[in-house]
Amino acid sequence: MSSAAGPERDPGLQPERTRLAWRRTTLASTVAAVLAAKTALHGGASAAGIVACALCCSLWLGFLLVAHRRIRTLALAAVPPVLAPRHATAAIVCTVAMAACGVALVL
Repeated sequence: MSSAAGPERDPGLQPERTRLAWRRTTLASTVAAVLAAKTALHGGASAAGIVACALCCSLWLGFLLVAHRRIRTLALAAVPPVLAPRHATAAIVCTVAMAACGVALVL
């Protein structure tokens, strides 16, 4: 039976869910980068299209590095450490910049 405080929490589930969320976000970022590159290079390669494509690929690589580091940390540590503010900031900047790049490509 459960105690008055509630059932015991399994600490192993949260890191697993977080690791899966990072993988989903990495996959979504990959799809966004591929679609941005396709849009930028559609109808012939222009200088602006190549720059936009290179920027999207750079942002994707930056996010991929942060995500891979976090996934590896979650998989190896029994009690994973908190995400460092600079890594969180890097992931946010890459995501927002890629979204802005996508908006610029569509307009």
